[in-house]
Amino acid sequence: MSDLDKYAKPSVAVDLAIITVVDGQLKVLLVNRPETDIPGFALPGGFVRVTDSLDDTVARVLTEKVGISGVHFEQLASYGAVDRDPRGRVVSIVYLALCPAHVLGDVQLADVVVSWPAEEGGKAAAIIDGASLPLAFDHADILGDVVKRLRGKLDYSHVAYAFLPPKFTLRQVQEVHEAILARALKKPPFRRKLLDRGMIVPTGEFETGGAYRPAELYQVKPEE
Repeated sequence: MSDLDKYAKPSVAVDLAIITVVDGQLKVLLVNRPETDIPGFALPGGFVRVTDSLDDTVARVLTEKVGISGVHFEQLASYGAVDRDPRGRVVSIVYLALCPAHVLGDVQLADVVVSWPAEEGGKAAAIIDGASLPLAFDHADILGDVVKRLRGKLDYSHVAYAFLPPKFTLRQVQEVHEAILARALKKPPFRRKLLDRGMIVPTGEFETGGAYRPAELYQVKPEE
């Protein structure tokens, strides 16, 4: 008998927090769980098989539950409260993906809404057509942690540009910041601060097809 046989074996799961911005609103991809199991909406997830790595599980959940591929994930955090899953002892490792909306195709997304300011933290709500969705497990807490992580990294990292195409306007960058912060920003000081950071550079190209004066396109500054 192995020494490991002396210990109870909790289940290990992977959950995927897939976040984007659409029309100035932070959005998340959720799945509607069957009423016969744990009802409610949840992040796409699945249990880790004995023969699979965590990366294998992420790829499987992405294909089976979401139906897309080619999305880049990084680990957000692990969640292991004893009572987080009413079916039994389950530890979940949450992976975070930030991507432009077009990558997700034609899928229904829920608005991510928080009631707390700045980086205070707390639960998040998920809303579709003005109705708050019942979130399963501890996924309201997880979504709140996602927003807190995004807000905490907004000023010093490239996190905002993960939601944008390779070439973007300053207006689009501001819309992403406003979606993450859930408040309006004044255009002149925001743009000055943005350009002073030196993270983006002009491409010399301009938007096409608009009815107004075309806006200049920018890109993330290449690494030297």
